[in-house]
Order: sequence, then structure tokens, then C-alpha cells
Amino acid sequence: MSDKYKTAGQRASYGIGRQMGSQLAAQSFDGVDPSAVAEGVIDALKGNASVLSEDEINTAFGEIEKQMQAKAQQQGEVLSKEGAAFLAENAKREEVTVLDSGLQYEVITAAEGDKPSLQSTVRTHYHGTLINGEVFDSSVQRGQPAEFPVNGVIAGWTEALQLMAVGSKWRLFVPSNLAYGERGAGGKIGPNATLVFEVELLAIV
Repeated sequence: MSDKYKTAGQRASYGIGRQMGSQLAAQSFDGVDPSAVAEGVIDALKGNASVLSEDEINTAFGEIEKQMQAKAQQQGEVLSKEGAAFLAENAKREEVTVLDSGLQYEVITAAEGDKPSLQSTVRTHYHGTLINGEVFDSSVQRGQPAEFPVNGVIAGWTEALQLMAVGSKWRLFVPSNLAYGERGAGGKIGPNATLVFEVELLAIV
């Protein structure tokens, strides 16, 4: 245990700072200045007068928002092209089935039995990656299956699950328009990202 912060108040204060820093790191912009962030927090906590006017702050926010939108658009264009090229090449493989929607899948483990409906709730194990192999979410790694309604997930999953029998395991190749589209998701899934999932349908619950 660290001796730097001895009281509960000091440790809780440090924890608040860590949480704020983690949030900023996940949603940060180019040019973020930690010392300026710290000064703003200190001034607010102490009730000091702001060194910047409200107009100056709002103008800066507007400029940063424009920069981030431009960066997201550029990233989205790159990911869109990469995803289209990946799916076009992947579709050439004999083991891959391409549906009318653009969803692609590969059967890893076949099964016969009940299939979910749109109104079903299912239990699955899944492992999700970007097309470069980077993992963004995995119930397998957590060691805990996930339950959710078939109509409460991304469109690519909703379509695939209704085709899968309990006990089957498929690899899904999901175009961005059937995933998170232009908005992306979290810090790892960028705009227009194509996603790859290994999905095992464990049960209809």
C-alpha cells in the first residue's frame, strides 16, 4: 500500500483524479494539456476566478469539436475502404456464405435443433475482433456467457442468430452498416469499422 496518501479523503481524491484522467484518455483530443486540466480542477474546487472567459472556453470547445469530427471522418473513410476490401477478398473463400444483406458467415461447428426467433433471448459465448485481429470484446476471455434479446443487438447479430441452431458456432464477418456504422462504439471500434465475431449459441432462454 502506498504511503503517499494516508487519509481516506486523500485516497478518494486521488481516485477521483484517476477516474477523470481515464475518461479523458479514452475520449481525449490532440493537444490536451494535463497541467491546464489540473489548474481548471483546482480553480473550480477552490472557487477561484476562471483565467479564461466563458466565450474563450466555448470557442475552444467548438474548435476542438471540429477537429475531432474531421479526424473521425478521415478515420471512417479509411476504415470503410479497408473493410470493403477485406469483405471482397473474404467472400472468395469457399467456406464463407454471403447473405443478401452483405453479412458473411463461416460455420465452425454445425448443429441441428431449435433456432431463435426475433423475440427470443439467447445465451452465447462470443469473441469480437477488428479485421486486424485486435480484440475489442470477448465473453470467452471474461469466462462468462452473455444473455441478450435477439432484437437487442447489432443488425448483423440479429440476422445471424435467427439462422443458427443451438449448439452451433459461427464466425461472422459484419459490414459496418450491420454493426455500429458511422458512430463506431467505445474507444476501440472506429466509424465504419467492419467487425469479426466468433459466436457460439449456447441456449435459448
